Order: sequence, then structure tokens, then C-alpha cells
Amino acid sequence: MGAVKTRRMPRAVREQQMLDAAVQIFGRRGYMTASMDEIAELAGVSKPLVYLYLNSKEDLFSACIRREAAALTEAVRAGVRPGLPADRRLWEGLGAFFTHTAHHPDGWAVLHLQARTHGEPFASQIDALRKEIVAFVTLLIAEAARDARRDPDLPEREVAGLGEALVGAAESLADWANATEGVTARQAAATLMNFAWAGLGDLLEGRPWTPPAAEDRQVQGLPS
Repeated sequence: MGAVKTRRMPRAVREQQMLDAAVQIFGRRGYMTASMDEIAELAGVSKPLVYLYLNSKEDLFSACIRREAAALTEAVRAGVRPGLPADRRLWEGLGAFFTHTAHHPDGWAVLHLQARTHGEPFASQIDALRKEIVAFVTLLIAEAARDARRDPDLPEREVAGLGEALVGAAESLADWANATEGVTARQAAATLMNFAWAGLGDLLEGRPWTPPAAEDRQVQGLPS
């Protein structure tokens, strides 16, 4: 491969160009398989320039994670308008999440598939992203509980568990939607709303599902 000729442009613009290329290569080929030569060629720059700007393959991958994580969290937060009923806020948050992951499949692959499988420091970055999203979703659920119930709020532990469960379901559904032809972001969001909100709505209204007494004792390790 011959030398790549580059025209002068601001460093910040050039760096984003490199990150765009890196996200595409990492997302489609994986961290271990991707090469700096491929990334430089796709970005239209020389490999030494990539190293000059971003130091190493590990640093480049970390920069991709930071950028894609920030874009995802901003999209979800911006998608939820204040002042709406609880179900509409959750619907808008899910819609924003699935729209972003559908429009940026390589970025989502970097965050959810690649970064999780290569240990530190990448795992810590993804853990921080997930905690931020779970905290945001948990807050939405807590607000919904306050809106819906006259009596005390749901226990904090229960709200936190619901947030974790909903985010985990959304992550898996995003993988499925991106891999399944014809599934739109709206359809994915509606699927999760239909799965979650019917039960969540009853819970928020003070009508939780409870296991039969005998099964409850068995779950707790007690004799039936």
C-alpha cells in the first residue's frame, strides 16, 4: 500500500475522522483482528499520523469507547422530555436508545460486543457507561412510582432491580434488532414496552405479582 496523502485540516476534525474509521473497523472486525493499517487507510491518513494523534491501538480503542458511550448516553437523555406521563418518558427513552443503536450499529458493537470481551481497561469503561444508563432508567422508574402511587414509593432495592432488568433486556434486544432484517427501532421499543410496561404498570399501581406461598417458601429454602 502506497503512502496516503492527506490534506491539512484542524486536528480535532482529523481525529474524529480517524475515530469514525476505527469504530467501523473495530465494530465489524473486532479489536484483536483490526489493524492500524486498515484504520489508517479507511481514514485516508498515514499510519504514523494515527499513532501521533492516538498513541496506540489500545488508546485508540479506548477513545472509541469514550466517544460512543458519550453519544449513546446523550441520545437517551435528550430523547426523554420532562413533564410527560411515566409511560411516555420510558417510551421516549427506549425509542431514543434503539434509534441510536440502529443508526450506529458499529458503535453499539464496539460498546456491547467488543469492549466487554477484552478485559481491562475496556471493561471498566463499559461498566461506567452501563451504571450511568441504569441510574437514569432507575430514576425514571422511581419517578413513575411517585406519579402512580398514593402510598410509599417502591423499595429502593426493588426499583434498582427493575432498572437493571430493563437495561439488560434493552441491550439484548438491540443486538437482536440490529441482526434481524426489517426490525425498526420503533418496533424494538414497542416490543420492550409491551413486555415490561404491562407488568411494571401493575406494580406501580400497587398490584404486584406474588408467588404462591408454597413456592415462596421453596425459593427461600424453607420447607413447604
